[in-house]
Amino acid sequence: MRFGLFGKSAAEKAKASAEAARIKADVRDILGLPEAAAIAVNEILCADPACPGNETVILVMNPGEKTKAFKLQMGLAEVTREALMAALDGAAR
Repeated sequence: MRFGLFGKSAAEKAKASAEAARIKADVRDILGLPEAAAIAVNEILCADPACPGNETVILVMNPGEKTKAFKLQMGLAEVTREALMAALDGAAR
């Protein structure tokens, strides 16, 4: 497993950063999280042939709650609001 931004150009990193920011905003909105909640979004490339390839991993760290992890079997740029809603289903308040 390795993070998907290694070896990418500055423009690709900037685009990935913008995609991560978009996903964080959507996660905050969908889950109704306060500003105190931290959200981490990373694209991971799995080298194991059994892995689906690119995955987007989202960690939600809301004060007073256990950290929640969500995975989407797609790269950052492919994550839509609908895909997020499906992945976060059951976690929404």
